[in-house]
Amino acid sequence: MKKLVVLISGNGSNLQSILDACASGRIHGSVAAVFSNRAAAYGLTRAQEAGIPAHSLAASDFTDREAFDRQLIAEIEAYSPDLIVLAGYMRILSSAFVAHFHDRLLNIHPSLLPKYPGLHTHRQALANGDSEHGTSVHFVTDELDGGPVILQAKVPVFPGDSEAEITERVQHQEHAIYPMVIGWFVEGRLAMRDGKAWLDGEPLPPQGYAND
Repeated sequence: MKKLVVLISGNGSNLQSILDACASGRIHGSVAAVFSNRAAAYGLTRAQEAGIPAHSLAASDFTDREAFDRQLIAEIEAYSPDLIVLAGYMRILSSAFVAHFHDRLLNIHPSLLPKYPGLHTHRQALANGDSEHGTSVHFVTDELDGGPVILQAKVPVFPGDSEAEITERVQHQEHAIYPMVIGWFVEGRLAMRDGKAWLDGEPLPPQGYAND
């Protein structure tokens, strides 16, 4: 059975969707450990309640990002994972970290990439009067939120929407598509080759699978 390590920074709602998918057999794998850069992250409690090792590393204990990531790599490798899953992990990864886990590092980002990389995506969608917003699962590269997109889900933006309403709408889609993509990887259907995402032996288009 394939082993996942999940990195979080906060509430861990995407982590919970992954745990539920593993438990139900929608992901033919298991979460071996959860790591956070914030000791108070509720996602660590979710992991502990599921009987999964939960670890936190504080940036203040390290001289720089590279030192932090070296320690994180060492602790992750103790679990010999097949896939590293970023689920609301709010630290920018060092080039060394990305290179170490190259081709087996996934992230979910709350926008229809390449629109709105970085933070405050829902706020930007509202400010720009977008009628459509969404979320993207992608492989991680050195470019911030710039790796090849695997799957996107769109949501409408209605007049008068608040940031909280859009967040809830987007998260509902995230909880559906992230476990699906992880399942593809675990089953050997999904890979990154030549800087592109490939599914079932075919390269995916820039906006990912089944994008309309």
